[in-house]
Amino acid sequence: MRLILLGPPGAGKGTQAKLLKEKFKIPQISTGDILRNAVKNNTALGVQADSFMAAGQLVPDDVVIGLIKERIKRDDCDPGFILDGFPRTIVQADKLSETLEAMNLALDRVVDLEVDPEEVINRLTGRSTCSECGGMFHEESRKPKVAHVCDCCGGALAQRQDDNKATILKRLDVYQESTAPLKEFYKKQGNLGTVSAKGSVEEIFSRICELVT
Repeated sequence: MRLILLGPPGAGKGTQAKLLKEKFKIPQISTGDILRNAVKNNTALGVQADSFMAAGQLVPDDVVIGLIKERIKRDDCDPGFILDGFPRTIVQADKLSETLEAMNLALDRVVDLEVDPEEVINRLTGRSTCSECGGMFHEESRKPKVAHVCDCCGGALAQRQDDNKATILKRLDVYQESTAPLKEFYKKQGNLGTVSAKGSVEEIFSRICELVT
């Protein structure tokens, strides 16, 4: 099963990707993780990516696609994978389609998580993230047992600097301009499915499972 998760910041893509990973035993592929690992391991593409990041520039699409292709070739992706955070633009979607076609692979489903802007703001301004394991908590829906301490590993919880209302609104604007058009792109390909991202994590996950199975 090969999946893409779409949705604005705060839609819960990372949380749902982890649940899908566990249920279907397929890897979650995050472009951020791929970039960090490639740089850490000093691969050829990692060196290229690092040169752009060190200069404060965006990593070119061709380099990112190259890294994704390398990752998909690994044995654990044979049963499938979940793309989390990529593609973000039509150009990236085109390049991804070309890459998968060249590898004789195809996407099974693109899941669009729909959520109102007001809900996004509430989720993001109230969330905190573990500095050690990346676990996420919320002041209303998922409070840690001990304030500012991760339930999973005991790491310190902190709010991301960009999780404030003004920055969130800007991120939503960027999403609408560059990423939202992907819905039409995948709708034309016939593999887009839309899921309401309102409700509990379990409810949203159940809707996604109904869509992809």
